[in-house]
Order: sequence, then structure tokens, then C-alpha cells
Amino acid sequence: MSDRSLEEKLQSAGDPVEMTRNSQIGPYVYPMVASEFSNWRDEQVAWRETCALFDQSHHMTDLTIEGPDVIKLLSALGVNSFAKFEPNKAKQFVACNPDGYVIGDGILFYLDQNKVRLVGRPSAHNWVQYHAEKDGYDVELDRDERTAANPSGRREFYRYQLQGPTAIQVLEKANGGPLPEIKFFNLGEISIAGRTVRAFHHGMSGAPGLEVFGPWEEGEEIKAAIVEAGEELGLAQVGSRVYATNTLESGWIPSPMPAVFTGDEMKAYRQWLPAEGYEGTGSLGGSFYADEIEAYYLTPHDLGYWPMVKFDHEFVGREALESLGEEPTRKKVTLAWNGEDVAHAMGSLFEKGDAVKYIDLPLSNYSTWPYDKVLGGDGVVGLSTFSGYSYNERSMLSLAMVDVDVEIGAEVALVWGEEGGGSAKPVVERHRQAEIRAIVSPCPYSEVARTTYHEGWRTTAGVS
Repeated sequence: MSDRSLEEKLQSAGDPVEMTRNSQIGPYVYPMVASEFSNWRDEQVAWRETCALFDQSHHMTDLTIEGPDVIKLLSALGVNSFAKFEPNKAKQFVACNPDGYVIGDGILFYLDQNKVRLVGRPSAHNWVQYHAEKDGYDVELDRDERTAANPSGRREFYRYQLQGPTAIQVLEKANGGPLPEIKFFNLGEISIAGRTVRAFHHGMSGAPGLEVFGPWEEGEEIKAAIVEAGEELGLAQVGSRVYATNTLESGWIPSPMPAVFTGDEMKAYRQWLPAEGYEGTGSLGGSFYADEIEAYYLTPHDLGYWPMVKFDHEFVGREALESLGEEPTRKKVTLAWNGEDVAHAMGSLFEKGDAVKYIDLPLSNYSTWPYDKVLGGDGVVGLSTFSGYSYNERSMLSLAMVDVDVEIGAEVALVWGEEGGGSAKPVVERHRQAEIRAIVSPCPYSEVARTTYHEGWRTTAGVS
């Protein structure tokens, strides 16, 4: 890691809230993939009506862990059960700090005996790597950084996902025949362009399909074969501009602040983390303001991960989560923004004086960790996080957590924009805040996702 640590940076800054609020980094980036292949509206429609091809090769960190202590290491850190985890299975790995707040998550692939690969934003990877090195586990680590931290653009693996009503037909055509049955969150193999390809039954946009991956050198050949197979089946390649909005319909919150900035038990970890890594450079944004950074930490309940929490093993944060109990104080929902209020806010761009904070389309996040306050009754009733526009739903949507007594169908108000004209982030222009009405809606918002996903993965009961 770097010479200067996150702990040293925090000591120098004095206040982690101010440090993150005024970070010079904007939202999480999705590099190397073309912004649009056609236009982002049609690209969104493709995953609902025909077939969308997502290139996931660049924006996630991969950490391969191999050795006899693989499961021992992961079981000590993950809230998940590993009792039935075996090769050719996958799970949503979730790691918490000793106080039960989420550090990060990612998809964990069991590739082969004693060999797994963790894929996602790097916060969970850092936590796993730290403990693997510090605690003497008998494992070897191979880290493949996301392209934003590895500008060469070359990765160990390509990773594509095909989603939509015709996705299976496209893959069958590319495979040269029927696909093997691959259960949800399981791995299998198919053949594309004469190459053996690993396939993962997964779904980001709330539609049928598979994720495929293999050696980097074969990536362009595989993509070309998929595109050719999809020519008569409505396949659309999805650009980086709209890629991340798929989660608005399927319900996964990708942007929790890593709960690492405070606590004596976490100090040694902060001393290990680099000052200029993901945690040290990430930005906090939005209308929710608190004096203490802990107010931005989220629990497995908040993120809809509680069904994944299994007390059949010892893990970091277990005692705190047992104390937290089965009854949450907040629940994960989707907020459907009022179109008239959104139009009025955007119309302020054509008025004299400070405009309302710009609402970018289709993805409106302007920080790494977005947190907007949600008002109802006499005060704050929740937090809104990831936000953007769905052309499929003709609505601005955001993923949020609200107090459990706020009912589905209730109207609340989301405060858009930052206080005092905005923070010092370069992506934040001088602006004024606006209240935008929103309807509290189910999560996932997409009916397809709600009715076809395996229980507990973005829905209400757990994948163990």
C-alpha cells in the first residue's frame, strides 16, 4: 500500500465528514466503455424488451484468493454462511465492522476447490486482503485492479452480462444449441466462438440472462460472437452512461459508505489503508448532513442484506448484529420522484439566479457516496442514495431506506442539493436546494425483478 495511510490523512484533516464532503473526486466511474452505442434511452429499453449486452470488464476490482484457508478466512469476515458453499456456486459476500456496520460487499465466485474470486467495489476486497495478510491465513492473493486504478486497461478477465427477454435465445445461438441448466447464483460452462466460457446465473436489470467471463485475450472475440448472434434478436450494447441505472429497477444499493473511518478497533486497518485509495478519496454528497461520520454508516437491515446474515459461525460484527436483532428500524424502498417537481427543478436552469442542483440524466449521482434526506411528517424519515432516470418507467427513481412505519404508497419529500450553496467538490456548481415529492414504492421497482429473482437477492429473503 502507499506510504501515507488513511489514518494519517484523517488525523491531518481532523473531521472525516468535512474531508469526504469536500473530496475532489466525483461519482464512481465506469471507464473504457463507450458512453453510448446508440442512445441511452433505447439502451435502457433493450433490457426490458429485447436484450442488452453490458461490458463489466473495467469498473470492478477482482481479488482471487487461493489456498487451504480460503473458507476459514471468508467465514471469519463475512456475515454469510459458508456451510454449503462449494465450487461452481456464488454468493453476495457482505462484510461488517465490529459494530455491525457494512464495510462493503461483492460477488464471490467459488471457481475451483480452495479458489474464489471476489468482484465489486474495492472496499470489501481491502478488508479481506488486510486480514489475510495480518492474521496469517494460508492463502495466496492475486489482485486485479479496476481500470480507474490501473490505466493500462488490461484485465485478467473479460466480463459481460446479457440481460433481457431474448437474452437466452441469443446465448443459445452463440452456444450452437440449448444452454445447460444453471441455477440462480450458480456457475456453469457454455461455448462461444469455439471457446469454453464460464457462465453465471445472475441478474442486474431484473430480467433473464447470464454473466459470462473468461481470459482477457479472448474477450473481443467472445463479444463479437455475442453481438453477431444477437443481430436479429434486438441486442443492444449498453454504454457507460446508462450502465449503472439498471440497479434502479432491480434494487441493489451499490454505494454505501465503508464503515471504516472511526473506532479504536479499526485504527490498525486505517493505518494499513492508503491515503489515496477508494476510502481515502471517496466523496460524500447530498442533502443529509450530520456532525458524526457514523450517521452515514449503514447496517445489513438498511441495505436489505439481513436475510444473508447467518449466526452459524463466528465473524467480525456478529455480537453487534445479534444485539441489533431481527426487527429493523428502517426498510429498503424505491422512491419514485414526482415528475412535475423534477421538471420544475430542471426548469430553474432557465431562470436568473442560482438554479436547483443540476439533475444529470440518466444517472444523477454526483458523489461516490450519495446521501439525501427524506422528509415526512415532522422531520427526517429516511435516506435516499443511488438515483437516476428510468426511461422504462418514465420516472426518476432512487434507492432509499425509510423508517419501518412509512407505508408503501406514502408520499414523502426528498431534499435535492447540498446546503450553503454546495460543497467544494468540482462537480458541484453553486446551487439552491429543492424539495421533490416522491412515492414510497417497492424495492425492486421492476415487477420482473420482484417476481423472478431468487428470494433474498435484492428481494426479501436470503441467499445463504
